[in-house]
Amino acid sequence: MLSDLVDEFLVHLRHERGQADHTQRTYAHALGQLVGWLETRGIAGWKAVRPQDLVEFLTHQRSRAHLDDPDSPKRLSASTLYLQVAAIRAFCRFATAEGFVAENPAENLSLPRRWKTLPKALSTEEIERLLRAPTGEITPRDLCDHAVLEVVYASGLRLAELRTIRLEQLHLESGFLTVVGKGGKERVVPVGRAAIEALNRYLGSGRPRLVGPRSPANVFLTQRGTAFAPVTLWLRIKACVRRAGIEKNVTPHMLRHSFATHLLEHGADLRVIQELLGHSSIGTTEIYTHIAGQHLRDVHDAFHPRAR
Repeated sequence: MLSDLVDEFLVHLRHERGQADHTQRTYAHALGQLVGWLETRGIAGWKAVRPQDLVEFLTHQRSRAHLDDPDSPKRLSASTLYLQVAAIRAFCRFATAEGFVAENPAENLSLPRRWKTLPKALSTEEIERLLRAPTGEITPRDLCDHAVLEVVYASGLRLAELRTIRLEQLHLESGFLTVVGKGGKERVVPVGRAAIEALNRYLGSGRPRLVGPRSPANVFLTQRGTAFAPVTLWLRIKACVRRAGIEKNVTPHMLRHSFATHLLEHGADLRVIQELLGHSSIGTTEIYTHIAGQHLRDVHDAFHPRAR
C-alpha cells in the first residue's frame, strides 16, 4: 500500500532526522493528500508513480477549493504549495535512497517561489510596557508570566523551546541557558540580568506553589502544575499583551522577532543573531536586515536636516 511507505518515512523523520513535530505533521498531511489522490487514479504502488503524476497532483492542489470553505474563491497559497512540494521531494529522496523506487520521480520537481514576508516586531516602548514587573498582590501565575516574557525576549526562544525548557537547562549563575531546538540541535543562549532576576523570583516564590505530585521538571508550569500545551502558553502571553494595553495582533513569533530586530538595530552582528536564534542558514536570518534598513531610514527621515 502507498501509505505503508509514507509511514516508514515519517518514522525516519522522527527517529533518524529528528525533525520537529510541526514538520512531521505538515509532511504527514501533505503526503496523505498525495496518497489519496494517487489511489483515485488507480495507482497502487510507488514504483508506478511518474513525474507527470506529481505535476498533475500539484496542479490539482493549486486549483482546488479550500476543504474548510468550498465556496471560498481563495485557492492554495504559494507557501502551502511550497511545503507540499518540499514534503514530496523529501519523501521521494527517502524512497529512492532506501531502494523502494529505482528512479526519483520528484528529481526535477522545483520548489515554487515563496515570497518572504517581513516579520513584525514590537517597539522598544511596547516591550517596556509588556515587561513591567507585577505589583500589588502577586500570585504564582503573575511570577510565571513575568518570567516567561523576560526569558523569551532576552533569549529569542521559539514557543516550543520555551514551554519545554527544563530546570537542568538553566545556568543562571553563569548567565546562560541551553536550548534544544529544531532537529534536536542544542545551543547555548545568554540571558540578561532582568531575565535572571525574574526567573529567580519565580523559582523561589512562584514555582514551588505550582508544583504537584506529578509535575514535570519543566521550568514553566500551569496553575495545575502541568507542562504548558502550545495553545495554553500562547493564550497566557496574549493575555499579558492585552493587560499591557498593546493593541497589535501579536503572533507567537513576534517576541522572537523583536529580540532579533532590536539586537540588529543596536549593532549586533548578523552571524551572532543567527547562532542565538538557532537558524541553520544565514539566509533565514538575513530577513531582519530589511527591518533594520527601514529603521535606519526612519531615523534618517526624523533627524537629518535635509531629509524632507
